[in-house]
Amino acid sequence: MAAKTVLLVDDDLDLLDIYRITLEGEGFDVLTAENSDEAMRIATTTPIDAAVLDVMMRTPTEGFLLARALRQDERTRRIPLLMLTSVNAENEAQGYHRRFSDRDRDDQWLPVDRFVDKPIKPEDLVTTVRTLCGGWTFTK
Repeated sequence: MAAKTVLLVDDDLDLLDIYRITLEGEGFDVLTAENSDEAMRIATTTPIDAAVLDVMMRTPTEGFLLARALRQDERTRRIPLLMLTSVNAENEAQGYHRRFSDRDRDDQWLPVDRFVDKPIKPEDLVTTVRTLCGGWTFTK
């Protein structure tokens, strides 16, 4: 079985490396982007089996806008999306009680398949991405 391709989108280069190494170690092909412009360019020109998106990159809502753009484009609308973010921890640190979760997913405002808090354990990232890719497992 061919490896599944995952697009990681985050402006934190250290996290991109950690997630890339983790997923590649489990047999995934991994592409990375540091912002939504790079992500859209990759996703619209390369077959992607799943994408992992950060929320806050160049702007506090860039990941939300990217998820919406991916869902609106015919070429990318069926890519499973995982929103992986520390926005909940940052909201709590600033005294805000608003938390985002899978309950907030919908077709318009937060059109992702899963919403998960950072930090995420490597094994949980792998499990979640495998699930998004249809339960695919790589046999080494």
